[in-house]
Amino acid sequence: MSRETPEDRHTELAIDLDQGSKLSGERPMFDVLLSGTVFLDIIFTGLPRLPEAGTEVWSSGLGSSPGGIANLAVALSRLQLRTGLAAAFGEDAYGDFCWDVLANQESVDLSHSRRFYGWHSPLTVSMAVNRDRSMVTHGHESPISADELFDPPPNARACFVHVDMQSQQWVRKAREQGALLFADVGWDPTERWEPSMLRELLTGYDVFLPNSVEATRYTRTDDVRRAAAELAEIVPTVVVTRGGNGAYAIDSSTGEEAEVGGLNVAALDPTGAGDVFGAGFLLATLAGWTLSERVHFANLCAALSVQHFGGSQSAPGWCEINAWWRHLGRRQDDALSGYRFLDELLPKHGCATMRRASATIGLRAVP
Repeated sequence: MSRETPEDRHTELAIDLDQGSKLSGERPMFDVLLSGTVFLDIIFTGLPRLPEAGTEVWSSGLGSSPGGIANLAVALSRLQLRTGLAAAFGEDAYGDFCWDVLANQESVDLSHSRRFYGWHSPLTVSMAVNRDRSMVTHGHESPISADELFDPPPNARACFVHVDMQSQQWVRKAREQGALLFADVGWDPTERWEPSMLRELLTGYDVFLPNSVEATRYTRTDDVRRAAAELAEIVPTVVVTRGGNGAYAIDSSTGEEAEVGGLNVAALDPTGAGDVFGAGFLLATLAGWTLSERVHFANLCAALSVQHFGGSQSAPGWCEINAWWRHLGRRQDDALSGYRFLDELLPKHGCATMRRASATIGLRAVP
C-alpha cells in the first residue's frame, strides 16, 4: 500500500487518513473530537522512594504540563491530527497556562471549550518512582457537560471517549455523522467490574483499548488473549495494553491478531503512556494500516513517551519517531522486524522537535 509522508502539518497526512474513514464528500472539520477534564499536572521525578508519614523527600526532577484529557489531545495533535477538545477551564493562572499550552503551543482546537470564573482548575500531583507513579488529585465537577459544549458536534473522522455512566449524546450524534468511535475505560472504584455494565457502555463503539488489568477483570479471566477475544464480541477491534510489556490486539471483523513486545527504552515517567498509545493507534487506524502495523506504531509512540516526564508534554512528534527509526532501523534485529513499514512512511528531511514539561507553569517576559 502506498503511503504519503507526514511532511505537511495537516495536508499530506490527510490523504492517508481518507482511506480508513467512513465519511464521504466534504472533508470533515476535525480528525478527532475529545471531551474530558483538563488538569494542571505537577510531576516529581527522580524520587528515591515515596514519602512516608511525617517525612520529606526531595526529587531531582520537576515538570508542569496540562494533564487529564490534555494527554490524549496533545499526543494526537503532535501526530498532525486536527484535534478538537471540549473542556472547562478555570479563570485562574492554572487555566491560563493550560489553555495557552494547548491552543498556542500544541495547536489543539479549543473553540468548543469554555472558561468559567469562580471554578478553579483541577490539579494533580504525580510522583514517579521505579517506573510507576502515585498521584494526588483535587478538583470539582465540571460546570458544563460535553453534550452542551458539543451541541451539535462538528463533523469528524473519529471520537476518542473515556466511557462512563455520564450522558454521551454528542458521541451518538458524531457516530451518526460517520465518525469512528474509540474508547477506553478507567479504574472501577467499586471494584465490581460488572461485564453487563461494560457491554452497555461500549455498544456502538468500533475500537476498545483497555489495559491488561481492566480487560481481565471485566472478563473474569487471567489471560489477556482470552479477555481480548471476549471483549471483541462487544467491540470489533480490541487492543489490550500491557505497560512496558507491549500489547495484544484482535480484530473480530477480519480475524486478524497482532502481538508486540515491549521496547527497551530508559523509562522515566509512565504518566500518559496509555493515552499516547491510543493516539498512535487511532492515527494508524484512520490511515488504513494493517492491525500489526497499528499496534507496532502505537507501541513505539508509547515507548518514546516514557523517556520524558509529564503526560502531555512527553508525547513524541514525527521528528522523534523518525530519529528513533533512523538510528535503529539498520540493525538486523528480529525484535524490530515489525517496524520495517516505517521505512516508506517517515520523512527523509529534518523536522521540529517537541517541547517538554517545564519546572514552572510560566515565566514572566523579560522587559
